[in-house]
Amino acid sequence: METGQRMNRTGKYERLNHEFGPVFDECSRILILGSFPSVKSREQQFYYGHPQNRFWRVLAAVTDEVTPETIEEKKAFLKRNRIAVWDVIAQCDIIGSSDSSIRSVVPVDLPWLLEQTEIAQIYTNGGKAFELYQKYLLPLVGRDCVRLPSTSPANASYSLDRLTEEWRALLCIGDRK
Repeated sequence: METGQRMNRTGKYERLNHEFGPVFDECSRILILGSFPSVKSREQQFYYGHPQNRFWRVLAAVTDEVTPETIEEKKAFLKRNRIAVWDVIAQCDIIGSSDSSIRSVVPVDLPWLLEQTEIAQIYTNGGKAFELYQKYLLPLVGRDCVRLPSTSPANASYSLDRLTEEWRALLCIGDRK
């Protein structure tokens, strides 16, 4: 569970649907997949909403841009950099934001997104997203993904600088801008 996040009030599993769609357009070349939105992201109805999650700071550093703040700025940032963002899970049972509690997974319709884009490479944000991708999505799409270290504050072994260095792999995709 991410630092500073609480379980739901009962500490019991909830059956949840992913309530907001992917961010992409037909020019997207890079796809970054998380596992399932955290409590904070679900509250904000947008990706990586926990204030201590380093996702937006890392992407800004990698692209040499200013860190976007608002949801509209984040969407524009992603599209400008030809980056699509989504999650592996469309529906699951989960306690709070705990990736380790995820069970009864229904994956997203990744073939649908891939048909509408120019995705050259798929990345996962962290180990759980990678594990879920391998189990549920790889058999559907037959495309390997690259596992990047999680930007979650729970991944305390990675400093912002170390994360940024690892995430520079995104720059290897040609014709990014």
